[in-house]
Amino acid sequence: MATNTALRPAEFSAEEWELRCNLAALYRAFVRYGWTDLIYTHISARLPEEGLYLLNPYGLLFEEITASNLITLDYDGNVVRGDYPCNDAGHAIHHAVLKARPDVNWVLHSHTRAGMAVSCMKCGLLPLVQQSMFYQGHISYHDWDVQTSGQEECDALAADLGPKNMAMILHNHGLLACGRTVGEAFVTLYNLEVGCKVQVDVMQSGQEIILPGEAELARTAVYGDPDYAGELGGDREWDAIIRWLERTDTSYRT
Repeated sequence: MATNTALRPAEFSAEEWELRCNLAALYRAFVRYGWTDLIYTHISARLPEEGLYLLNPYGLLFEEITASNLITLDYDGNVVRGDYPCNDAGHAIHHAVLKARPDVNWVLHSHTRAGMAVSCMKCGLLPLVQQSMFYQGHISYHDWDVQTSGQEECDALAADLGPKNMAMILHNHGLLACGRTVGEAFVTLYNLEVGCKVQVDVMQSGQEIILPGEAELARTAVYGDPDYAGELGGDREWDAIIRWLERTDTSYRT
């Protein structure tokens, strides 16, 4: 990603500014794809400094979020830098994942209609199309509790995510996607959301469902294995999102 260094405020290093621009771009991508929920849900990015991460300024619509107005939090939930409060539920979820998973640098959480619908289904995410097949055997589930109920809930969420998976469905709540890179996290959430939409459509149709064979499903699920260095890395997809933003609205990097 080519960031405009001329726009970078002096207090931010080049590395942090690039992280901020990518995170602000993610918030704008949520707007583009209809993944927003008023001022709620959240996306985070790990900062180079130990125990610090970026989160959205609570109270702003995602289309209002920019690289410079993102807030910096520590793992105790203190706003280290920024002019806005944090969403306590956001801190609970994001610090839990970032603290437990040093391999994860980006965490995305959504409350989309399709994602919430599938989160209420006992069957979980069915392998109906390749976007959902990718994550069979590589997706975690977490039972509902109030996110701000305490550290025990935070620890339970991190434990349910596990040491490797990048995709998670929060029962009766929504979706969670992680990534080592911004592109990986974005593509994971995109595929989860598509899989959930198709599942709701197919189940609503009332038609008999076709499921892939076990051998074919296993070959497809390889692509969603976090250890697989292949097509779902997300770099090309993320470059395309940045090109779209640069054509339409560059305010995300102010």
